Amino acid sequence: MSHYKIILSGGGTGGHIYPAIAIANELKSRHKDAEFLFVGAKDRMEMDKVPQAGYDIIGLWISGIQRKLTIKNLTFPFKLLSSLLKARKIVKNFKPDVVIGTGGFASGPLLQVATSRGIPSLIQEQNSYPGITNKLLSKKANKICVAYDGLERFFPSDKIIKTGNPVRQDLLNIDDKRQEALSLFGLEKEKKTLLVLGGSLGSRRINELIEKELDYLLTHNIQVVWQCGKLYYDQYKIYSHTKNIQVHAFINDMACAYASADIIISRAGASSVSELCIVGKPVIFIPSPNVAEDHQAKNAQAIVDEDAAILIREADLEVDFQNKFTQLMVSPERQKQLGENIKKLALVNATSEIADEVDKLLKQSIK
Repeated sequence: MSHYKIILSGGGTGGHIYPAIAIANELKSRHKDAEFLFVGAKDRMEMDKVPQAGYDIIGLWISGIQRKLTIKNLTFPFKLLSSLLKARKIVKNFKPDVVIGTGGFASGPLLQVATSRGIPSLIQEQNSYPGITNKLLSKKANKICVAYDGLERFFPSDKIIKTGNPVRQDLLNIDDKRQEALSLFGLEKEKKTLLVLGGSLGSRRINELIEKELDYLLTHNIQVVWQCGKLYYDQYKIYSHTKNIQVHAFINDMACAYASADIIISRAGASSVSELCIVGKPVIFIPSPNVAEDHQAKNAQAIVDEDAAILIREADLEVDFQNKFTQLMVSPERQKQLGENIKKLALVNATSEIADEVDKLLKQSIK
């Protein structure tokens, strides 16, 4: 059995971190003596989440360029140079057989250094509209695994493999976790549970909506598990004192969170959409409008077009939320239909298929 060395780089949000962890877990199951190293951005959430998953991580001093003219942008050239020098040291010392990038600031310098040295590389792009880091890296990457059709607009077509997005394997059998989930969250079996997810960092607009609509939601005799995000927790934690409402900065056991839910309100980031397809519960998507090319709305619309979810844009929340939520709540048949339809869209073998592509690159690597 070969003693492979594998670097994974990506982060900033859960949408970049958890796919990387899922890929690492799959590769670890295949190559028991393989050595793994993650490279992330200092002070970003991957510096906590990756060690929690059992992997070592090194942080780079790197961040993105702000869209607006800010003083922070003046530091970017220095951060980039620092990160490239540190990435060069990491690659030289670790001597990886393959590098994998899942997007985010840190993956740029790391993969740039690795590919310049001829080390095989794979990019995993979660979104229908790629970020600038992956678009730049695609020119030298060996393989690009994607979740959507039509990415030939951004990437070399001969490198693209449609695999879907990797998800945590514990989501594949959440039906078996229902009782465990109810106990973990202290929920009543007789009540319907609404799970509210604003993304790994939280959503200001969704939090405002839930706060405004709490009394209305409770008139439906439901209980609410509300992930508001670390940035907003101090503002909203007071509502945990309300009966049938619990507020969390972050939920570590997402498999149990999904298992406990009867209805889900969520952003429409690519990883979230992929997970929700596997979970197979009725979903109301509230896509973030503050993303490139409005890709969250496009992600959600692709599901809605299959009659597999409900979409409410932020601009329409005041008018549409109560009406659409009530229609869903009073119709168990509609809830079942949406859950069944979204589950049909799941690409459950994504993680395994991405690992297959990594294995092909490992066989090409020079030992």
